Amino acid sequence: MEIKKENRSWLDNLQLTHPLVIAGPCSAETEEQVMAVANELKNSDVSVFRAGIWKPRTRPGGFEGVGAIGLPWLQRVKAATGLLIATEVATAEHVKLALQHDVDILWIGARTTVNPFAVQEIADVLQNTDKIVLLKNPVNPDLSLWIGGLERLYNAGIKKLGMIHRGFSTYDKSKYRNNPEWQIAIELQNKFPDLVLICDPSHITGKRDMIQEVSQQALDLNFDGLMIETHCSPDEAWSDAAQQLTPDRLKQMFIDLKVRKTDDETDDYHQRISKLRTQIDEFDEKLLEILGKRMKVADQIGALKKEKNVAILQNTRWNEILGKMILDGEEKGLSEEFVLKIFKAIHQESINHQEKVYKAD
Repeated sequence: MEIKKENRSWLDNLQLTHPLVIAGPCSAETEEQVMAVANELKNSDVSVFRAGIWKPRTRPGGFEGVGAIGLPWLQRVKAATGLLIATEVATAEHVKLALQHDVDILWIGARTTVNPFAVQEIADVLQNTDKIVLLKNPVNPDLSLWIGGLERLYNAGIKKLGMIHRGFSTYDKSKYRNNPEWQIAIELQNKFPDLVLICDPSHITGKRDMIQEVSQQALDLNFDGLMIETHCSPDEAWSDAAQQLTPDRLKQMFIDLKVRKTDDETDDYHQRISKLRTQIDEFDEKLLEILGKRMKVADQIGALKKEKNVAILQNTRWNEILGKMILDGEEKGLSEEFVLKIFKAIHQESINHQEKVYKAD
């Protein structure tokens, strides 16, 4: 698969002077609600109006969308405001109905992306379509699964492509609804620099008061745009009320957000950034050297445990280390979330080393 600049031409052709903004209610509830939000957004930085027509819910009994009766409402939005229209599709039937109603942008949700059969079914119906197709990351932090979905769309001859980063579910409690795991999105950017990448801060945060912070982080990481849920009366929304902004708050956010340059052409900048990056490289080499030495000690611990027939995992010791490292990390300006991730990874690698010692003859 070779992603080229032509795969992002749909965005370049909009000739925007700011990042792309896709906004609208989580769910289309009534025709009046849809039109009210759209009319508030039409003279703003919003280029695409979004609304969920079909809503996958974790458990039965919740509002699962108005269904196909909402598609003509989106058509009315397009006619009245000139905004492009977008909705989520999860089945071949959804795709057919969306195409019949001339929906401009179809996105595949996180719950669908995890199922290669479902993505392939959608790709087959969209074969060689001229519509824009966006793929949200899967629920779990699996880059290969996300890329696999992209490959299925690409192999179906779909040229206008993009990815939506909406964060990942996690067992651990976090301030986020879905942990952003920015490094996964960054790796995707590195693999496919010409691919349109959009951030969905509404689903990452789950809280309206965090949306601007995460939007700024995304722009700082050179994302191409934002998808933000917007409702005229968020607290009365039929789904995801806590994460929707009013149109006025969204417009103010456009003013407050800072769009960064991709580079600074001055010699001063390049000289200074080069020196700082050299320091980073030196620290990274030292980190690897220290970690290598640490794992050799882990091997010795494994050998001693094997000799004395002691179990590898020692929870009391592990919890003591973790608590101490969190406190030490805070003193050094490191967040608890970062320290937890680093030392959980180090601990797992130590266990892997000790398991190899146990399996050795």
